[in-house]
Amino acid sequence: MGVPPASPAGPQMWIRGPASQQSAQQPAGQPVQQPTQQPVQQAAPAAAVTPPGTAVGAVHAAPAAPAPREPSPHRGERIAWVNAHGGGGASTLAHALGGADLGTRWPEPADGEPGDMLLVARTHAGGLRAASQALNALRMGDHPDGLRLVAVVLVADAPGRLPRQLGQRVRVLRSAAEVHRVPWVPAWRLGNEVDPLPRDVRALAALTGGPAGPVAGLR
Repeated sequence: MGVPPASPAGPQMWIRGPASQQSAQQPAGQPVQQPTQQPVQQAAPAAAVTPPGTAVGAVHAAPAAPAPREPSPHRGERIAWVNAHGGGGASTLAHALGGADLGTRWPEPADGEPGDMLLVARTHAGGLRAASQALNALRMGDHPDGLRLVAVVLVADAPGRLPRQLGQRVRVLRSAAEVHRVPWVPAWRLGNEVDPLPRDVRALAALTGGPAGPVAGLR
């Protein structure tokens, strides 16, 4: 701010002026009146700073404790079936051979779920690609602690032999993990029970330790 302009002496001087000029302005015989001093005002105390969006006087509650996690229904299972992609067949194989059906998520050994897992995929191009990506995630350590891949289970997506290009992809998977093949089962496509199960499916019972019973549908 700039310096305020000077005011001429005389009646406009409200705080203090020269005594000679004030005496000259008073009528003869009357005492000279001294200017009244203005009371000094105390500065108001600084207001407390309130964070934006916070109501004045609001009580800040302590953060709530996290809710306890529900126990896993798969605690105590010996092995887990994990789909590399949706519709791989883990549900059907878990129902037939026992074990925990975890869909498309990794097991959580810290919650009591099995650390041993079987990775399931179909033999079409998308399924084999998903299996390869899952194996890479396991190799990079992108999974919960305590997991161990027992084998990759490839479920046929159609009857007959695999095309050469897909067969080559299966051989690449075999170079990275143990691979088991499950043949095409027409009854599963129709949602019917299969009894007895195909020999290749019954052979998986040695990995799961469960019974090989009849089962319907492939999920």
